[in-house]
Amino acid sequence: MKTLYREFISATLLILGISICIGFLLANIVYVVFTKDEITKQNVEVAEQIVLNLEEMHKYGDTFQPFLDSIARLGYQIYLTNQANEHYYFGEPFEYSELPEPIKTQVLNGESYMGKEGVWEQFWMMGHFSNDITNTIGLPLQIEHETYALFVKPDSKTLFSDFHMMLAGFIIAIALVSLIGVIIMTKQLIRPISELSEATKAITNEDFTYSLGIHRKDELGQLAENFTLMQQQLKHNDVARKSFISNVSHDFQSPLMNIQGYADLLLSSKLEEKERLQYARIVSDEAKRLSNLTKQLLLITSLDQSGYPVKKSVIRLDQQIKESIRKHQWSVQERNLTISYKLDEASLLSDPELLAIVWDNLITNAIKYNQPDGQIFISCTNDEASIIIRIEDTGIGLSEESAEQVFDRFYRVDTTRKKDGTGLGLSIVKEIVTLLNGTITLESELGKGTTFTIILLKEGNDH
Repeated sequence: MKTLYREFISATLLILGISICIGFLLANIVYVVFTKDEITKQNVEVAEQIVLNLEEMHKYGDTFQPFLDSIARLGYQIYLTNQANEHYYFGEPFEYSELPEPIKTQVLNGESYMGKEGVWEQFWMMGHFSNDITNTIGLPLQIEHETYALFVKPDSKTLFSDFHMMLAGFIIAIALVSLIGVIIMTKQLIRPISELSEATKAITNEDFTYSLGIHRKDELGQLAENFTLMQQQLKHNDVARKSFISNVSHDFQSPLMNIQGYADLLLSSKLEEKERLQYARIVSDEAKRLSNLTKQLLLITSLDQSGYPVKKSVIRLDQQIKESIRKHQWSVQERNLTISYKLDEASLLSDPELLAIVWDNLITNAIKYNQPDGQIFISCTNDEASIIIRIEDTGIGLSEESAEQVFDRFYRVDTTRKKDGTGLGLSIVKEIVTLLNGTITLESELGKGTTFTIILLKEGNDH
């Protein structure tokens, strides 16, 4: 398996190699455009000075050789030939010492020779430093009325020690430093990625306690922070999921056990008619409770889906709330409660079916947990940006701790509420209001009552 570490090192080496090639190519371009002519000009000046000295001061054959020897010791390679095909070499020997006959004839005929003239020889600067007799400057020379051809170039060993070693050392140093730096940097980059990989494996095994030791200020540090937030959220979701399953199992088990127990009693032949009716009523109530729980679970599961289809239409909220109040009028009278309302005319583009569930749940809560002879007041205020609905009751109220958890699924304040509630009603209300781009808050005081406030933004004011 390819590791990120190996891929990163390979990519870096490839980039380094390409960079060296491009750098070498650019150096050759600079050499051809700016440097080559200048170097050739300097070598021509040296060769012309040697020819001038030989022609004016060393006209005799017994004196020009010591002079050329002294010039060679200064760092030059010299080749001298004449029409009689006599050859003289001064200084370090040439690696390639065979001079083509046309070049020699050209110089002996009085023309100058400016070194390698081919396209590639001009382009590659390393050719300038090759120890080849053709890589010289050739000038005609007159000694004792005899024509010679003088070929001169700087000593290749001197040039190599000054330039090639520096260039080679520079390239090797860059390569080594770059490679070591990349290895160290790659290890620093791979370590947090490996740690994140281990943390991911832990999450796969439902272990949400894996602690990341990544403290960076870059993108990897940000990734680690986001991963930690995700880990905490997954832990919370896992706890919520297990709690949800436990609560659902418990809430299903209780009515099912009641239905089974009373159904068994109904099978008894010795049962009196009055008891039979009582047990049948209990079975019916528990079946209704189970049916209600199932409907609420289906609804809250649907609301959890991100693509829940909201069917919007223009509705009159004041009329819808009045209709919901009329549906619960018998419960209000049964508990001897007083319900009043002040509803502004308010139209809203929203989902009427979901909003009906909201009013039904909140009014049911206000009735169910109100005190004897208590009151309920409902108001609807219409302004330019939103519609505000308040449902107040004079019921038993909630403690501060309970008020913070009342929208949690299956949360019930005390055991007395388990008999006639599922703990899902207010959670469903919260989900619906949020889905419809609204907010819901509550204010409550233990023993004095509770006020729910719903704010629904009008279409076009939801940014």
